[in-house]
Amino acid sequence: MKYLFYIGHPAHYHNLKFVSQELSDKGHEIIWVVREKDVLFNLLDEVKFKTYFIKEKAPKGKWGRVRRILNREFRMLGIMLKHRPNLAIGTDLVITHIGKLLRIPSIIVNEDDAEAVPLFANMGMKYATNILAPECCSVGPYRDKSVFYKGYQELAYLHPDYFTPDRSKVESLFAGEERFFLLRFASLTAHHDDGVEGINDQLAKKIIAILEPIGKIWITSERELSSDFEKYRIAIPATEIHHALFYADLYIGDSQTMAAEAAVLGTPSLRFNDFVGKLSYLEELEHKYELTYGIPTNQPERLLQMVEELASKNELKAVWNKRKEKMLEETIDVTKLWVKYFEGYFL
Repeated sequence: MKYLFYIGHPAHYHNLKFVSQELSDKGHEIIWVVREKDVLFNLLDEVKFKTYFIKEKAPKGKWGRVRRILNREFRMLGIMLKHRPNLAIGTDLVITHIGKLLRIPSIIVNEDDAEAVPLFANMGMKYATNILAPECCSVGPYRDKSVFYKGYQELAYLHPDYFTPDRSKVESLFAGEERFFLLRFASLTAHHDDGVEGINDQLAKKIIAILEPIGKIWITSERELSSDFEKYRIAIPATEIHHALFYADLYIGDSQTMAAEAAVLGTPSLRFNDFVGKLSYLEELEHKYELTYGIPTNQPERLLQMVEELASKNELKAVWNKRKEKMLEETIDVTKLWVKYFEGYFL
């Protein structure tokens, strides 16, 4: 079998790296198509699959986004015509369009609710052959072609069966038992981010003022950092970020993905953006397992209060670890499910 995987975000690389490797180990041919996004290209040094790179500039307005999509459509058409994969898998609407055109089944792997990503739902989910999503996720009118599982995409790479934290990889970030805090600033430039706000520089300075007397502060940022924050820029390879996230005492950011990653690793997390309350998988991680907190952007003072409250508790990680273990007991091995589903698709 020949599988084409579309990778459009650093999280998608992690989502699919073990799935791809297991399928490859079973003798299947793997093709990756990778779109330029944040540190994504930097993560691919060790990838041994046939890989195509699509370089893109950040979109400028609606028409800039349209041009980017059309460019991806054209590139994907050429790649799929050349390789004729049996199955196209990923998180981009272009695999569903080109799949329809060439009569190649496409599978969308997704955990965002359809209502939160309307363009992707109307232009991607609509044309996909099938959708793989967590049980808690809303797929709008496309339930009849969806396969649901009890888990989260982040467990495809951060489940203890696949990820082993290594303190030696991040020892440069803190000394001995010194506490440290990880901040993340997303770019918020995707189509579903229009009008969405997160942590601005003014609020970031207030967060740092609370945390600095308590421990080290490190920032990982998708957007350009102002000079005031450069001294906090995290100085480890992008491939080691999950080790830093595991050992951090607290994560604070405006990225949904990293908040979910922190949650499944058992690191207390605060997310601050306009998606709070709109994404079911994060709502479940927050309200069912108490592994993360979401604070809307009209409540910056509440965010600061929560930062101060959580950062002041030395034993917080032990509490979160128990909650994480409960979550792991009630969820599945997502990678194993995906491999079984992809490999048995035509049986």
